[in-house]
Amino acid sequence: MLYLVLLLLSFSLTYLIKNYYIKHALLEEVNERSSHTVPTPHGGGIAIALVWFSGLFYLYFTHEIDTALFFALLVGLLISVVSFFDDLYDLSPKIRLVAQALVAFGGLYFLDGFQELNFFFFTIENQLLTNLFAFLMIIWFINLYNFLDGIDGYAGTESLFLALAGFILFGDSVFLVLAVSVLGFLLWNWHPAKIFMGDVGSTLLGYNVAIFTLYYANQASSNFWVWIVLFSVFWFDATLTLFLRMRNGEKLSQAHKKHYYQKLTQKGWSHSKVTLSALLLNIVLFGIIYLLIII
Repeated sequence: MLYLVLLLLSFSLTYLIKNYYIKHALLEEVNERSSHTVPTPHGGGIAIALVWFSGLFYLYFTHEIDTALFFALLVGLLISVVSFFDDLYDLSPKIRLVAQALVAFGGLYFLDGFQELNFFFFTIENQLLTNLFAFLMIIWFINLYNFLDGIDGYAGTESLFLALAGFILFGDSVFLVLAVSVLGFLLWNWHPAKIFMGDVGSTLLGYNVAIFTLYYANQASSNFWVWIVLFSVFWFDATLTLFLRMRNGEKLSQAHKKHYYQKLTQKGWSHSKVTLSALLLNIVLFGIIYLLIII
């Protein structure tokens, strides 16, 4: 019953936010980075955040979530609030970076740090190195998720996939809360999108992925690579694109449409085709991970 209530709440809140943004002309304008052609509301991530944190508190008070994971995820509230104002007022990069650094530090604090980074042939256990890596990883995941929130259904579908994959592999209720929080929004975001999630949603989702990766890696070091593989469609696209732009001497703060999912839409692929193709690839990756775990 909880998950049905949260799903309906996410769906209803997204609808209300969509209408409010349209009424007050708070629309995402078309620019050089846009993959959409008409101004569209962009506050749907508010619904995701409200439902997500409501579900988290329910799990905490019913003792269905580990305390460390709860508080680490709760720190994401800060990045959501800052990103909400960034959506409205376009905050400076310095303010955004400071907020990201604070949530990265807070998340690591409640997780008691990142214990070890296992490369199979050797393991890094130096806490200075592992926590520096984790700190930078959290910030990168926050940003790359935001970078790849550019076409209808893409970012929401990725989060829904990760939530369901996480539930199948680890069985924790927190993943079902994430799934229904995103699904209610996604029903309004599918092609053609009636509303976008905005930074308030994408930065939160990126932070959540980073925290899940570190939390479960602390339980078993091999879980780090489970999450890296599951999330590889997003991080590989964003990281390779960043590397190529750096190599070409481009201004990294400048808007662009050079991610591979964007290139596919420029070649004529519909938003749905790109999103469903990424989902299919994710399912294949999940199948490989699942087989390796049960063998």
